Amino acid sequence: MPPKKKANAKPLAGAALIKEVNRRIRLARSLWDAHRNAACRGERQKAMALYETLSKEEREKVPQTLRVWLRYRSEKYFGEDRTPPGGKH
Repeated sequence: MPPKKKANAKPLAGAALIKEVNRRIRLARSLWDAHRNAACRGERQKAMALYETLSKEEREKVPQTLRVWLRYRSEKYFGEDRTPPGGKH
């Protein structure tokens, strides 16, 4: 397991923040491909939260394929208009 982050750790910024956004989107995509939708949903939400903190210039540094998956394609499955997970079958 990776080491836990310390409470006094500095928030990510700049290149480190962009790298973390990319990592989280790639992780969410791999979870999606593995059909682990609940885990994918959580990672996607974390990636979106970080992505929203980026400036316009920083967002341009995120590869286009990752931006498309995060913002549009996955919105079809995880958007607000979708039924939330955990419902009765």
